[in-house]
Amino acid sequence: MKPTVLLYNFTDSKRKMKVQQALMPLGFRLRAVTKEEYGLPVGVLAGVKGLNEDVLKEAGQAIEAVEETQKEESAQKQADGRMQREVPENDSSRKMDFSDEMAIMAGFSSAQIDAFIHALRKKGVGRIDYKAVLTPYNMKWDSVQLYEEIKKEHEMMTGKGKDEAL
Repeated sequence: MKPTVLLYNFTDSKRKMKVQQALMPLGFRLRAVTKEEYGLPVGVLAGVKGLNEDVLKEAGQAIEAVEETQKEESAQKQADGRMQREVPENDSSRKMDFSDEMAIMAGFSSAQIDAFIHALRKKGVGRIDYKAVLTPYNMKWDSVQLYEEIKKEHEMMTGKGKDEAL
């Protein structure tokens, strides 16, 4: 797999151009992910071979199972006369959007990660707070799930969000 960088929410055209100019000489494939693609597994977006069909089939089955469970639970509550306003606990209740910039590196060696960071620094791109490497563990996650995890880790590492937890 060719090293690929998934880019999210780089709306400042000058900043996006700097990122492209920094990374293209390194031979990385760059892919801007659209909001419509946020529900797809990150590994599929990165082009991981063999993941497309299996993961999409699994994701479709999981969505169908969640929807069926929701229908059954809703029907049961109505039948019991205890219909309440509540937020479902499953992933379908998540907001499938975020506006922060994020970069996901797929198929990178340790040296390529270092080169990625060095090239961005050298070009004067500035910080990209939300960065991650695609792993066997997170490749089946959708973009929002990965973003939420990276954000949580970033807040823990920087000490942000401590007041909110108290």
